Amino acid sequence: MRSRLLAVMFTVFGMMWSVQSWAEDEAPKVVDAPVELKVANRSIMVFRATILGEGPASRVKRAKAVIGEALDDTDDLKVTLDPIMKSYMVLLGSRRAFIVSPKDFDATEYDTVQQAAEAAADRLRQVVAETREARSLQLILRSVVAALIATGIYIALLFGMSYVRRRVLKKLPELMHRHTKALKVGKVPLVDANYLYPLVSRLLELVRWIVVLLLTYEWLGFVLSRFPYTRPWGESLNNYLLELGGYLLEGIVGAIPGLGVALAIFFIARGATAFMRRILRRMAAPGTLSWLNHETLQPTQRLTSLAIWLFALAMAYPYLPGAGTDAFKGLSVLIGLMISLGATSVVGQAAAGLILTYTRTLRPGEFVRIGDYEGTVTELGMFTTSIRTGLGEVLTLPNSMITGTVTKNYSRVVQGPGYVVDTVVTIGYDTPWRQVEAMLLEAAARTPGILEVPPAQVFQTALSDFYPEYRLVAQAIPSQPRPRAVLLSMLHANIQDVFNEYGVQIMSPHYLGDPQQEKWVPRDKWYPAPAQEPKES
Repeated sequence: MRSRLLAVMFTVFGMMWSVQSWAEDEAPKVVDAPVELKVANRSIMVFRATILGEGPASRVKRAKAVIGEALDDTDDLKVTLDPIMKSYMVLLGSRRAFIVSPKDFDATEYDTVQQAAEAAADRLRQVVAETREARSLQLILRSVVAALIATGIYIALLFGMSYVRRRVLKKLPELMHRHTKALKVGKVPLVDANYLYPLVSRLLELVRWIVVLLLTYEWLGFVLSRFPYTRPWGESLNNYLLELGGYLLEGIVGAIPGLGVALAIFFIARGATAFMRRILRRMAAPGTLSWLNHETLQPTQRLTSLAIWLFALAMAYPYLPGAGTDAFKGLSVLIGLMISLGATSVVGQAAAGLILTYTRTLRPGEFVRIGDYEGTVTELGMFTTSIRTGLGEVLTLPNSMITGTVTKNYSRVVQGPGYVVDTVVTIGYDTPWRQVEAMLLEAAARTPGILEVPPAQVFQTALSDFYPEYRLVAQAIPSQPRPRAVLLSMLHANIQDVFNEYGVQIMSPHYLGDPQQEKWVPRDKWYPAPAQEPKES
C-alpha cells in the first residue's frame, strides 16, 4: 500500500515538475542568487535552482525546518537518496529533506547530479552523527579531556621554548666569540661578534614567534575539532594549513626543473668565463695584439666576464621561480626604470674609463697634469681616477672630465721610468746666455733626485722685448719617493744659490724708456764663469 502511494505521489510530482518546467521555459527567466544550506554550522550544499515556485532562499528555509524537526524527534536517522526524473530527493528518515536538481550542482566540482547529491547526503549524515555526538555526555567529556590535554601540552611547549631561548641567549655570546675567533684572515677577524650578536638574537626571536604562531594555530584547530558545533571551523583551519603547505610544496617541486636549467646555464657561463680568461691571457702575449697587453688585459677580462654573465642572466631569467608572476615583472620594470634614469652619467663615466684604459693615456705611477690638477696617478678605475698631489692630497677626478680636458703627461717622454721636471727663468739681455745655461745646468746637478743620464737641457724658448726666456728640462729619479713639488722647490733654491754665487741678478728688466747704456754683451765677455769656452781643435 505504501509503495503504491509513493508511486502515485512520484507520478503526480513528475507531472507537476513537467508543467513547472514548461512554464519556466515559456515565462521570462529570473535567476535568483544562490543560497547556502548550513546545518549545525556545517555546509551541506548550495541551492541555485527554483523548484515548484520555491527559490533558493525558500528551499533553504524549508530544508532547515525539516532537518531541525527530524533531529529534534530522534538522533537515529538514516539518510537515503531517491531518484526523481533527472533530480535526486534526499530523505532524512521518511521525510524529504531537500531535492538536488541538475541546476543546483556545480560542474566545476562534480561531473553529475548524482555525485552532487551523494556529497550532500554524506554531509547530512555527518550532521546527524555530530548531533548524536553532541547529545552524548560521555563523548563531550572525552572531547573536553582531549582539549585539556592538548592545552596542557601547548602551555608546556611554550614554557619549554622560553626556557630553551633563555639558555641559548645565555650561551650565545660565548659561542659567537669562540667561532668568530676561528674565522680570521691572518690576524684580522672576518666577523665582529659585537655586530653579529644583535642580528642573531633578532633572528632567534623571529623564529620563536613563528613557532609560537604555528603551535597556537595547531592547538586552536585541534581544540575546535573536538566539539561537534565548532568542528567545521577546526577542519577549515587544518585544511587551510594543509592547502598552504601543499601549495608551497607544489611550488618548490615545480620550481626544481627550472632551477636545474638555470643552474646549468650559470655553470656553463662560469666555464665560458674561465675559458675566455685563458684565451685572453694567451692573446695578451707580446706581438699578438697591439691593443691587448698587460695593462688592458684585466679590464678586457672583466668586460668579457660581464658580457657572458649578462647573457647568462637573460637566458636563465625565464626559468627562475616566480619569473612569470606580476610581482616579478613589476620588480623587473622598476629595476629597468632605475637603471634607465641613472645610467646616463654612469655609462658616460664607464665609457670614459674604457677610453683612458685602451688608449693608454694614463698609467699608475705617471706624473701628469690634468687641467689645474697636478700629481702622480695612483689608481685608474672604471669611473674615476685618483692622483696624489705634491702636498700629499689625493684627488679623485671623474674620467669624463679627464677625457674632456687637456692632459699633460710628464712621464711619457722620459728615458726609462721617471718623470720630467722643468722650470722657466727670464734674464736680461746684458747677461751672456752661455753663462745662464751653465748656471741652470749646475743648479740641476746640485739637486738630489735629478738624473745625470739623460743630462739636463736648457732651451731658449722666447726672445721677448726686455729679456730672453730659458727653460730647464730634466728627468727625476722615480726610485726616490719625492713629490714633484718638493723636487721643484729644491731645484728653485739651487738656482737662486748658483745665480747669487756668480753675481747674476734673476730679476728681469722692464723699461718705460730707452736705457742710457745699450744692453748687449761684448765678445770678450761671452764665457764668464761657470761657462766654459770651447777649445779649438
